[in-house]
Amino acid sequence: MPSPAGFADSPVSRVLAQPLMLGLFLPIQAGGWSASTLPRSTDWSFDYNAALVQRAEHFGFDLVFALSQWLPKGGYGGVFNGEALDSFMSLAAMTALTKRIILVATSHVLYGPWHPLHFAKFTATLDHISQGRWGINVVTGHRAVEHEMFGWQRIEHDKRYELAAEFLDAVQQLWAQPDNFTFAPALSNWSLNGAFVTPKPRFGRPLLVNATGSDAGIDFAARYSDIVFITSPNGSEIEAALQALPAHTARVKAEAAAKGRAIRTLINPMVICRETAAEAHAYHDAIVAHGDEGSFHRFDSDAHAWRGGSAQRTQAAARAVGGNITIVGSPEQIAEYIVRLHQAGVDGVQLSFFDFQPDLEFFGQRVLPLLREAGLRH
Repeated sequence: MPSPAGFADSPVSRVLAQPLMLGLFLPIQAGGWSASTLPRSTDWSFDYNAALVQRAEHFGFDLVFALSQWLPKGGYGGVFNGEALDSFMSLAAMTALTKRIILVATSHVLYGPWHPLHFAKFTATLDHISQGRWGINVVTGHRAVEHEMFGWQRIEHDKRYELAAEFLDAVQQLWAQPDNFTFAPALSNWSLNGAFVTPKPRFGRPLLVNATGSDAGIDFAARYSDIVFITSPNGSEIEAALQALPAHTARVKAEAAAKGRAIRTLINPMVICRETAAEAHAYHDAIVAHGDEGSFHRFDSDAHAWRGGSAQRTQAAARAVGGNITIVGSPEQIAEYIVRLHQAGVDGVQLSFFDFQPDLEFFGQRVLPLLREAGLRH
């Protein structure tokens, strides 16, 4: 069915007209994105995150994202103690508090609560309320503990994408069909019999996103997504990432082109910025020095990474800071890194910060004007 990018007057078309999309990755979960105990304001509460969204909108950001997670009591431990808002519900509420920015909620489409009819109706309603500013980051879930919370065993990786494809096929038909719709999936345990959804999305359908690096996930993105959320194949260190990203982004776009579609890439940098490079690196080092070992014991990595070898300590430091990639420096250096990411085939950045409120303010005041000067923002 038609993408919202095919409508010249849609909010998505407005965003895609920017040379570089600019987004904010909200900290709706305790600890934000950084496993560090260094004092900061970052908070998972609705009021804190709503204020971030409104400030990002003031600065002209295009998108905000929020993650979705289902964790047992205690979360991952340490600062990641499991306190978190629901992505779908919190961003739905923010449609009433914003006017221009696109809100992208992460949804595990295979988990128990969702039936395609619910999903199609709820998302079409939010598209109507927001006047086309609603998006979905479609995820299939990968942690066994999350699957088990809903009463079943973790589904094999590639099959998850096959099930998600059936789900989205049905949802898109519900968004598009002018009459009642019946559908019997081959793999899934739900069905539709004379189903109908109103209102219809204003611009074809909501924005669709997925985050992946796997073959099956990239194939899914090429068939369904407007934007694919990528990670660096070479880890979080910026120079290593910049070496790998041109080939990676080219591959993602080529897979979509082979299916007759255009897709944009988005990456999540953790931005650590101060007036001087020395101040920024000191801030980075303080975050790492306060790394919270208690936040690591439920990850797949070694729980004692802080006391391990060089590679383990590097991994632990990266988790203390957070983000898919890390960029550290003065405003001029941060702007230059973002220019280089764009040159590497990245179409947008979805920013994270350690101390969100002051760091977002500093970015908006000091870095954003430099991106405009560089021609990346209108």
